[in-house]
Amino acid sequence: MSEQRITHPERIVFPDAKISKGEVADYYRAVERWLLPELIDRPVSLLRCPDGIGSQCFFHKHHSDGFGPDVHPVSLRESAGQADYVYVDDIQGVLALVQMNTLEFHPWGARRDKPDRPDHLIFDLDPAEGIAWSELKRAAREVRDRLAEIGLDSWVRLSGGKGAHVCVPIQRGPDWPQVKAFCEAFADAMVENSPLRYVATASKAVRKDRIFIDWLRNARGATSVTGWSLRAREGAPVAMPLRWDEFARSRASTDFDLGKALRRAKRLRSDPWEGYASSRQRLPKL
Repeated sequence: MSEQRITHPERIVFPDAKISKGEVADYYRAVERWLLPELIDRPVSLLRCPDGIGSQCFFHKHHSDGFGPDVHPVSLRESAGQADYVYVDDIQGVLALVQMNTLEFHPWGARRDKPDRPDHLIFDLDPAEGIAWSELKRAAREVRDRLAEIGLDSWVRLSGGKGAHVCVPIQRGPDWPQVKAFCEAFADAMVENSPLRYVATASKAVRKDRIFIDWLRNARGATSVTGWSLRAREGAPVAMPLRWDEFARSRASTDFDLGKALRRAKRLRSDPWEGYASSRQRLPKL
């Protein structure tokens, strides 16, 4: 297999951090071991920034022959018929997408062989302006504890944006409507228990001083940023999977930038999400 060539590696894509396209490719090569398990063999949406984060970026989900042989099509049903989406199965595919100016990777919650049978849930905790990070951490732990009460283990990830993701692997079996209904009911129950702390609707008008428990990512075609993905934001933050004890010591969702993520990847001896991929827990009925 030939190494993916990165053209114009000197082009700056994070102007404030002076990070180049070549350095982005080097980053993804360096974190391959940790990045790939959550990313490969899933339909994936891409955030592409042809002129870096200082100019227009856009989401891209359909396959193109211009991506090259290491980026593969997967035919999926859409409202207008079938369409070819994107998936990769190795680091060469990731680098081919970096060559096409991809910075962020947002996979589906289902694998390509059974796209209508999700295998994980995500609760994205999105704080309103002014919410302290300590409150966000408290909320994530409460989501974890409420999930544990109904028999579900969960893992946590800094989003690299404003909040955190509480992620729950499940055995494939339930379809998207069942999973979506479960997640909505769970979020609604959290709100009912603490209406001054949480909200479960996307309306900005009702989110003041509250944490939005975003359950809407648990639907067919919805995506969420994968662990170890860069974010197309100032400072080149990274969406970082953590152990719960590490999360307790975190100071912000953007604790890890590209440099800190590289150092973490070199230092890690075990997966902070150990047990996630091998979990066989079933979706309970609420």
